Order: sequence, then C-alpha cells, then structure tokens
Amino acid sequence: MKHDIAISLLLAAICLLPACKHPDVEYMDFESFRVTSVKTGKVMDEAGSLNPEIRLPDLGDWDPDTKVASTSATEIVKELLGVINNRSIVQIAGTYSGHDIDGKTELIQSGKLLLPAEGPVKNLMIVSHFTIGADFECPSECFPLEGILASKGYAVAIADYIGFGVTSGRIHPYMHTRSTSQSVVDMALAVKPYLKHIGREPESEEVILLGYSQGGSTTMAVMNLIQRKYNDILPIKKVYVGGGPYDLNATFDFSMETDITGIPCAIPMIVQGVSEGETLHLDMNDFFQPYLLEHYDEWINSKKYTVSMINKMMGANSMHEIMTDSGRDKTAPHTAQLYKALFKNSVLNFEPRSPIFMLHSTQDQTVPFINALKAEQYFKGLCIDFDFGDYGSHSSGAIKFLLTAAKDL
Repeated sequence: MKHDIAISLLLAAICLLPACKHPDVEYMDFESFRVTSVKTGKVMDEAGSLNPEIRLPDLGDWDPDTKVASTSATEIVKELLGVINNRSIVQIAGTYSGHDIDGKTELIQSGKLLLPAEGPVKNLMIVSHFTIGADFECPSECFPLEGILASKGYAVAIADYIGFGVTSGRIHPYMHTRSTSQSVVDMALAVKPYLKHIGREPESEEVILLGYSQGGSTTMAVMNLIQRKYNDILPIKKVYVGGGPYDLNATFDFSMETDITGIPCAIPMIVQGVSEGETLHLDMNDFFQPYLLEHYDEWINSKKYTVSMINKMMGANSMHEIMTDSGRDKTAPHTAQLYKALFKNSVLNFEPRSPIFMLHSTQDQTVPFINALKAEQYFKGLCIDFDFGDYGSHSSGAIKFLLTAAKDL
C-alpha cells in the first residue's frame, strides 16, 4: 500500500514539472513549435480497455449495443483496440504561429503532437478533429481520439482550430473551411522542423491526412490547400475522410426539408461561424428563435459545454423550433447571403491528385448521408475508394472509420 502511494506521489510530481524539465528533455521548445506540456500514456489501460482519458465524440448518439452491420458498436471498439499497438504515446501540446481568419494577420494558435515514445516515425499524419463545443475537449487539453494512431508509428499533428486552446476567447469560425484548413496546415508546417530538431524526423517526406465529421470536411479543404500551395513541402501520400459535411448547402437543405437536425447546436454554430469567417456580420436575430438568442453566448461561445450538453440545453431538434421563418426562407436577403457563403465553404470544388478513402454510415442522422452521395457524384472517376454502409450512428461510424484507417495504415 505504501509502495503504491509512493509511486502515485512520484507520478504526480512528474506531471507538475514544466515541459522544459520533463524527463524526455528532447521534447523541449523549438523556434517553430513552443512546447507547453508533455505527457506520456497508453491507448489501453491495464484491463485492456480504452484509456478513459481518450476523448470520444460527445454527440449523445453513442449506444454500445447499437447493431452495426452484423456486429455491435462495442465489438467495433474491441476490434479497433485489437489492431492498435499499446505502445506508450508522448503527447506534446504547444503553440505555433499561424494565420488569422483574414489569411494575412499572424495569430498564435495551439495544438498537440502525438508520437510513439520509441522507435522510428513512418510519416507525419495531419489530423483535422471532429466537432467539439467545450475548450477542455480541444486536442491541446486532452488525449484526442485520433491520437491513438500514433501507436502505429506515426507523428500525429492535431490543431485546436481558432476559437479553442490559446484562442478560446475568440469565436470559432465553425465550418469556415478556408481559415480552419489554414490553421491545420500552419501547424503541420510548424511541427515538421520541430520533429527534425528533436531527432524524430519521419522516414518518409509524404504526409497522411485524416479527419472525421467536421474534420472530414476540413481534411478535404486541407488537401486542396496543400495541392495549391504546399505540395513541395507536404507531399500527400493518402487521405482518409469520414462522415463529413462536404456540401453545406445540401446539408442545410436536407434539414430544412425534413424539419429536423441530428445535431441541433451545429445550426447556430454554422451560421455564426461562416458569418465570422466571411465577415458577413449577419444579425443572429434574423435567424434564431428568442429562447436560443437569450442563451446563445453562454451555450455556444463560453466554450464550457460539450456538443451533447448544448443539444440538451437547447431542447429542440426541429428546424422551426430553432430558426425563424425568415431564417429558413432562402429568398430572404440575409438567408440568401448565408447560402452563398455555405456554397463557398463547401469542399466539392477541386480535383484530388492523391488517393482518398471516404466512409459514411447510411444511418447517420448527424451529418446526412446526402453529403456522401454528393461527394460520390462529384468525384466520380477519380482516385477515391468509397465505403458506404450501415455503420450505425455518427459516433459509431467514427469508430468504424478509425478501425478501417488503422487496418490500412
């Protein structure tokens, strides 16, 4: 018993040490990437279950007994853990210099780099994370789910996005793909020389892109951005995307036509986020019902609450309960302006030059399956491997997506 207490006290003391005094001294500050914390952990606990510190999607639609094809969500998690190496992973949170929303002004942002504690690094994996609501869920503040792929020998870089981490006081430009993809690329450009500096330079110059949900759409925008501006620095090997809102107009139209949304908080987040990113200065009074406007800043912009928490506080999933009549009228000037911005921030607007794997559950009620069908239609004949099947809810689809990617890596 005394031995266990001593060990616990020792571990606690180590965790309290600043980054520059961490036992792994090679993970200290560098010019491009300033380290704020270092922590080492494993994907699985002693019982062989997923480490409880790992952040799972908090959408409120996770049911471990949900039937997914011929199996269950729980069995998919077990299978995922079966193909992931339970090696120690070093989590390095830090800051870097990136671009502000205008694409010109410098803005210090944050994120996390995850590495296998030992052994060679195969490639740099650039991950765009899925939708979050609370700041404590952002990569620099937690063990992000996608980071488990570092155990397979990859350097996984995950940006917080503007509005989270060191920029949590800012409005998150949700679904403003230009600025968010730039944040992701800026972090990749920062950690690339950092990896060389600490002696963990990847064996290959090629990078792998990966993202699910919001991260799926962002990843496609990242691919487009890299192909246009950074292909010589970040040559793309392969791209993995899943459950993404690739066509924002079609997503909004689907919700309007069915008068329902599987993720209520995303509606105000999209309107505000795209307005912020495009500097439209839209008046939220034109779009949202009084009960939502009254609590908007607290629920959405305080960054205190997860997606499922916000959804519960909103207490509505019908579009007419969330939005005003004029906000749902595409002929109204402000709504027409919003739709124009949604089209501009959709990602079905370029020709991929590297192979893509795209997964989407046909039963997804959070990000409508219409997005996958639109992507299949747009990218038909190009180098994309589509995997559309009954993979349960949006959250179950995320685990299936990671499992498929982990097997392929």
